[in-house]
Amino acid sequence: MNGYLDELDITVVEEGFTTKDLLEGLLKEASQSGSQEAFFVADLGDVVKKHLRLLKALPRVKPFYAVKCNRSKGVVQMLASLGVGFGCTSKPELALVKSVGVSVDRIICTGPCKQMSQIRYAASQGVQLMTFDNEVELGKVARSHPTARMILSLATDESKSPGCPSVTFGATLKSCRHLLETAKDMNMEVVGVSFHIGRGFTDTQIFTQSIADARLVFEMGAELGYKMRLLDIGGGFPGAKEAKGCFEETTTVVNSALDLYFPEGCGVEIIAELGRYYVDLAFTFVVNIVGKKEVPLDQPGSDDEEPGGKKSFVYHLNDGVYGSFSSVIFNNTCPVPVLHKKLSPDPPLYNSSLWGPTGDNLDRIAEGMELPELHVGDWLIFETMGAYTGPASSSLSGEQPARIYYAMSRVAWEAVQLLQGKLLLPEEEDQESTCAPLSCGWEITETLCVTPVFAPASIM
Repeated sequence: MNGYLDELDITVVEEGFTTKDLLEGLLKEASQSGSQEAFFVADLGDVVKKHLRLLKALPRVKPFYAVKCNRSKGVVQMLASLGVGFGCTSKPELALVKSVGVSVDRIICTGPCKQMSQIRYAASQGVQLMTFDNEVELGKVARSHPTARMILSLATDESKSPGCPSVTFGATLKSCRHLLETAKDMNMEVVGVSFHIGRGFTDTQIFTQSIADARLVFEMGAELGYKMRLLDIGGGFPGAKEAKGCFEETTTVVNSALDLYFPEGCGVEIIAELGRYYVDLAFTFVVNIVGKKEVPLDQPGSDDEEPGGKKSFVYHLNDGVYGSFSSVIFNNTCPVPVLHKKLSPDPPLYNSSLWGPTGDNLDRIAEGMELPELHVGDWLIFETMGAYTGPASSSLSGEQPARIYYAMSRVAWEAVQLLQGKLLLPEEEDQESTCAPLSCGWEITETLCVTPVFAPASIM
């Protein structure tokens, strides 16, 4: 496709052939070879679809990808080929993004508590953009990377979100003037403002308030002589299929707030830093049962101590919370499996719990599930496994990360080429720009003009 994807092994599936079919083929091969290794199937076509959907819904916003969400090289390479920028929180993330050839003007160091070695590494690689929300962080950057371009991270009011309010990270509006004055005293350049809305928010007006607060910080900066030109509105945009209406409502609110507080032509570049939105639905995880134990519900210590209570089962899988199920700890999720084997109609169900392979009391994946009786060697399929799972972090158990098989549909493959200006329709080959419908059953059915190639403009 281009330099970003030359080394990526992608299975391109034709119309009518889905990634589920690919998964079935892989399971058949595993059965024939006797392999029981866990693996991922990643639909990069879904990543492309989410990207097109975002461009359509937020035409003024340039997407950046939060690498911490999923560090699989295939995702990084695909998004790099689409011109997406990258937010990196660590030296390994910076090294990964640099290794696929992303230019430094498309990289932001976003970690709220950066190590000095990371700051020095970023400086050595020419990465200029860095975030800060306190004096200590500002001082660290001033000592190790005095030419950095700083972005002031603003706290948001997430009191209506089921998650914790943004009190740990981000500067309060009241403290922003002092931080800007301190940056001035340190001779550090501040070029913009960022904020991040956590997932699960219940009131889209939190974006309006955050954008309005950012406008006030821009005005503070102008009074101190700063010429800020970057606004990072973070992520939090819902990406699940059932959240389609919420996504549209959110983007409508964001567009209105941007038009009010940062109107087009004001000289401020708008970016968004998304992670879960891009990858959550794209990854399916397949894992094998390697251990099984029957546990009577009426044994001492059980919740149900009635004599003769029905039995329950404990299953051990060949991956756990220290590997690909790390989201159980990081995001308090409860993964629900899809059974691969065929079952008789209305099989009896038993109280079941799923555990990882380590024997650690914390390696608990899910419990209190009503499942048919399963057996060692059975495969379980977990959908929506792209965010903060195995590809996002190294395994603490010492095992190698599960293999990832990448796939995408032919229409998605062609959509990427259209975005890159490589695929021209015969009757339009002599034209400077090409407009062609990208949809083949996708939710994006309108015409997309693909020249020039989308890429974040330099804000250096």
